[in-house]
Amino acid sequence: MSSYESFLISIMRSKQIEDFLKTFRVTNTEQRTRESWESYFIKLAHLIKERSSCHHRQVGAVIVKENRILATGYNQPPSGFPHCNEIECIRDALGIKPGENQEICYAAHAEQNAISQASKFGISTRGATIFLTHKPCSVCARLIINAGISRVVYSEGYPDPLTEFLFEKTGVIVTFFDSGIEEVI
Repeated sequence: MSSYESFLISIMRSKQIEDFLKTFRVTNTEQRTRESWESYFIKLAHLIKERSSCHHRQVGAVIVKENRILATGYNQPPSGFPHCNEIECIRDALGIKPGENQEICYAAHAEQNAISQASKFGISTRGATIFLTHKPCSVCARLIINAGISRVVYSEGYPDPLTEFLFEKTGVIVTFFDSGIEEVI
């Protein structure tokens, strides 16, 4: 095939595309049934929590802005430290109850790991939403506030009343997500 013939074919193809685009129509006008972004990101948080080796509570976090994932995290000891399933739990050894003395634990919380991951790679979290399997503790609430995250969506509770107080006083929007039903708190 000569270059002239190739040229004529490309012109014809261009005309075919042009004609097709002139008659392009969307024929399916029924509303599409896709899950909400909130449901999608909560599902991802639940998938991410499976990486955790915590004996008591696996937690996942996804930081999102404009429906794009910025960072993820799960509760886990710092890099290089033995995993929770490889050592005795300090909380168990000291008889610490859930919701008390969050700082006494080998692991960083999922929110802390997600915020650290964003920071490590220079990703701004200002104005972002964090999707969580569990409501944050008050320590993580402080980090979420200072990271500029403006909205928290979670699907399971956590016994720390200071969390709500901190979010309320700083204007962070908190949404409980349960089985596809959203409720702004």
